[in-house]
Amino acid sequence: MSLIRRSNVFDPFSLDLWDPFDGFTFGSDGSGSLVPRTSSDTVAFAGARIDWKETPVAHVFKADVPGLKKEEVKVEVEDGNILQISGERNKEQEEKTDTWHRVERSSGKFLRRFRLPENAKAEQVKASMENGVLTVTVPKEEAKKPEVKSIQISS
Repeated sequence: MSLIRRSNVFDPFSLDLWDPFDGFTFGSDGSGSLVPRTSSDTVAFAGARIDWKETPVAHVFKADVPGLKKEEVKVEVEDGNILQISGERNKEQEEKTDTWHRVERSSGKFLRRFRLPENAKAEQVKASMENGVLTVTVPKEEAKKPEVKSIQISS
């Protein structure tokens, strides 16, 4: 079972999946049973860095996903107002004749979720990727201008 937790208590729009067993040598298999973790279960980009800015016309999300192809990243809208960005970097194949001196690049899955505000047009989401940066643009509805009604003053 995955729990949804706010990554920043001051940001009501940010949602992350929380693994209560993250950091342990065992994990859950989804059925409630605990199983040993393998290196492929390691969450690589659990805290994938994503910037969210609001412009006059759109909400713009930028995610650093270096080394990933666009086919390895998925952008979805769930329940009409939850933007979900996920992906996976596969572990590099090891040759038995290779000697590794240092391994710092991570592999594994990542998942980030954001609750979109009411003014977001979730059905018009666009995404592009360039130089390892994923840009997701969610257009905003135009702000409704207050209706001004002129009233004639009688004498």
